Amino acid sequence: SFSLSGETTTSRRCADPYYSDMLGLEVKPLSHTKDHLHFLQAFRSLKDPPHTRDWTTVEVHPPSYLGTLRRSLDQLEETLNMEMKKLCDATELKRVQQYEVDVTLDPDTAPPTQILSEDVKQVHYRGVRKNLQDNPNRFTKYVYVLTRQNFSSWIFYFEVQVKDKTAWRLGVARESIDRKGLIIVTPEKGYWTLYYDEDGMVFNGNTAFRLPLRAELQKVGVFVDYDEGLVSFYDVEARVHIYSATGCNFREPLYPFLCPCDHEGGTNSAPLIIAPVQ
Repeated sequence: SFSLSGETTTSRRCADPYYSDMLGLEVKPLSHTKDHLHFLQAFRSLKDPPHTRDWTTVEVHPPSYLGTLRRSLDQLEETLNMEMKKLCDATELKRVQQYEVDVTLDPDTAPPTQILSEDVKQVHYRGVRKNLQDNPNRFTKYVYVLTRQNFSSWIFYFEVQVKDKTAWRLGVARESIDRKGLIIVTPEKGYWTLYYDEDGMVFNGNTAFRLPLRAELQKVGVFVDYDEGLVSFYDVEARVHIYSATGCNFREPLYPFLCPCDHEGGTNSAPLIIAPVQ
């Protein structure tokens, strides 16, 4: 808008028909002139447009994405940490697998309710008792079984297939453990074991330590460093570390220990299988 009268209220000028007509009469001839010098001289005679607002003092606050960015970075960090842990676990499992030992189950330790395979690599619960000769090494009340081989002052590793089972117990046990009547399965009594059922996994320490339930657990690796007092358990298929017990006081030869648990009406009838490292 251009000013013709010197008034300062732009809105009033724009709304005034007389003002608009006068402005049109003054500007229209200029739009048809071919004399450029006359146009510039005449155009300078028009008053400057009214002062507009100074926007330099106006602050515009864009929406803040700080919270979203922080959450995204936290999630990224968590994902990276998980991937790094998986990589470390996989490397660790590969390292301990080199200490694999070939072990077989000892029929003299199996109770009358257990069946061993011909290659003595598998055990499952039969549900009925059979007549067996009494043996001081045999478990009588619980479905536990040890291997023929024992280990002391050494490092060893073995794997057990637990696929299709709803309950089991694995680990190692001292040579002098109780094998008759009521048995308490704790390190104090000579057992270092991991127990699994539909409620999750438990390391049976002097105080039970409950672990998250791992989906589709098919094979468990057990690693023992006798001199360091260490027992570790691994999810072999996922290549993930499950749990480690440290500061263990073994003192005696150790035997790999398996328990297939009750068959639970057939739902837990699959065997535990000592499997070779793949």
